[in-house]
Amino acid sequence: MKTAINSLADLMVALNNNAPQNLEIQTSILCPYSINLPVGFSITGVNKERCIISFNNGDGIGLTADNEVSNLTIQTNPNNRAIYTLSNHPDLGTLSLKNLTITGQVQILTRTGTNKTKLVADNIDIVACDARRYSEQPQKYGVNVYQGAFTVYNFNSDLDSVINATLTNICLGRKGAPVIGSGLFICGFGDNGGWVIADTITTGDIYSNGMLPFGQPDMITAGVFIVNGVKVKSLTHKGSVTTYGVNDMVLDTWGYVEKWVAEKPITSYGPSGIGFVNFGTVDEFEAKDKVETFGSGARGFNQYDGTVKKAVFHSIITHGNGSIGMQFSKAVGSIEVKNGVVTNGSVGESLVKGVIMTLPANAISVKPGGEIKQLKISGGITTHGNNVTSYHVEGGIVHELNVKGDIAANGDDSIAVLVSNNGETPLTNISAVSKQGIAVKISGGKVTDRTGLSAKGAKGNIVETNQ
Repeated sequence: MKTAINSLADLMVALNNNAPQNLEIQTSILCPYSINLPVGFSITGVNKERCIISFNNGDGIGLTADNEVSNLTIQTNPNNRAIYTLSNHPDLGTLSLKNLTITGQVQILTRTGTNKTKLVADNIDIVACDARRYSEQPQKYGVNVYQGAFTVYNFNSDLDSVINATLTNICLGRKGAPVIGSGLFICGFGDNGGWVIADTITTGDIYSNGMLPFGQPDMITAGVFIVNGVKVKSLTHKGSVTTYGVNDMVLDTWGYVEKWVAEKPITSYGPSGIGFVNFGTVDEFEAKDKVETFGSGARGFNQYDGTVKKAVFHSIITHGNGSIGMQFSKAVGSIEVKNGVVTNGSVGESLVKGVIMTLPANAISVKPGGEIKQLKISGGITTHGNNVTSYHVEGGIVHELNVKGDIAANGDDSIAVLVSNNGETPLTNISAVSKQGIAVKISGGKVTDRTGLSAKGAKGNIVETNQ
């Protein structure tokens, strides 16, 4: 049943009707209070440009079950929810969000009592949002995470509860005017249940700023955060993803992603804002454009927990002190960078698992527990800062290394290649150059093959303290 809505009075009368209806908004309407869509109701605009529903005193549209919201502009205050769930029916059926321009948060959050939900969202543009006010936050690895402008959160601890989601063309914020908190936030209850399972997620441009104070060690945000309890089959960023804040990751996962592709630049401007950080499991990842960070302690790629089976990067560039290019603390499969890894900083502070630490801006760092089956880099490995190392295997293992171009350290007292702390790596057909320091230093580590190794350093070509 279709009902034309021309005023707030029409809307209130229609919402009190027991029979499910399609409420067709004809014009702009100001609501002084939130509205709830009963089960089976939908609300749509005849023209998104002129059909604006605004809420000046609180949240916007509450969903119950089997609801659709489409072809509308919805405006609340940025720190309110424009669309949210408010029922605990065992099965919410299908919640459909289509062709919406929004000010405020989209929060699809299910709680105890709701075990099944299907969410379909397409062409959602959130202009402005501040998502920091909500207390439901995941916690792991010593940090809490703010929700996002677009939040899908299964807050039901029942191991069989699930939100099945298809999210396409999700755009958040504007260049120079990011949403506040996280951007796209997808979260299950935990590692073993309370699932969100997504077959497809695609995004346009995403801009976010966590607005965290400098030095905050136990809170993080991200432009796109796939939290634990989440399984994603295909995740594609067709637009750029940019973050501006402290501890504001660009791409972060504690969950599982089968195939993850970023077609446009991945950029971080804030301190300790990592380009791509993985605590979960990713089968395939590809960044087709550059990963670039500008803040202090803002690393390019970090493998802290879980694994990535195959990752391909266009290039990785960091500018700040303490901003490592790539760091590995767990075993991974094949890692390829097609256009080089470059760091420009020296030594500085960075957030590591909820603790502020002092780190050198090494280009490649393989820590104890880190293991790389195959590392292939075209375009060389280059550092420009003082007292840093371009390629440092510190207690980890690299089984196969292929570098086209020099491993170059340009700063004072910087080392091109350092193998230490029982680390192991081949240096087959490697050209190591240090303009102001040592080219290759082996200290408590092992070079498994040095056939074709070329080393040239101002303070030593090859210095060995253990062989």
